[in-house]
Amino acid sequence: MKFSIRGVQLEVTEALRDYVEKKLTRLERYFDAPLISEVSVTLSVIKGLQTVEVTIPLAGAVLRAEDKNNDMYASIDLVVDKLERQIRKHKTKANRKIRQEGGKRDLFKVDAIAATVYADEEEEFELVRTKRFALKPMDVEEAILQMNLVGHAFFVFANMDSSEVNVVYKREDGKYGLIEPAN
Repeated sequence: MKFSIRGVQLEVTEALRDYVEKKLTRLERYFDAPLISEVSVTLSVIKGLQTVEVTIPLAGAVLRAEDKNNDMYASIDLVVDKLERQIRKHKTKANRKIRQEGGKRDLFKVDAIAATVYADEEEEFELVRTKRFALKPMDVEEAILQMNLVGHAFFVFANMDSSEVNVVYKREDGKYGLIEPAN
């Protein structure tokens, strides 16, 4: 594994770098071949919380996890746990698809995963509500105001500038984001 470890508003010490690499190297046991992609790790302090973000690009998938804690080392441990759960879920889905299609080689080691499979592996996604509403054309600022009025974390609207459906959302840093369709 190759690592790209950077700190935002904090210095990445050698001890911290070694701990991150040691913990994330544990994930190699889940793969048949060594990962050739670069693992991106961002360590930061946001609102007093120690934040760790890890992104691992794979063939056909991207593993990404983030965690916040009062302790940076605890955040690292929690992120690795989240990544292991993602790998198990991805492996289960991949193996199910392989069985259905019949044959392709799996990206993950079967024996390492089999020892850590949980009962909740077969997660069901239950849709409990559907909403339909007319999209009023508005600009981004008005959409943000509407979102704040209804007290939601996101708001779907018809962008009057582009005539496309957009989404505004409130970010964890208190600022706002805009999602637009790629054309």
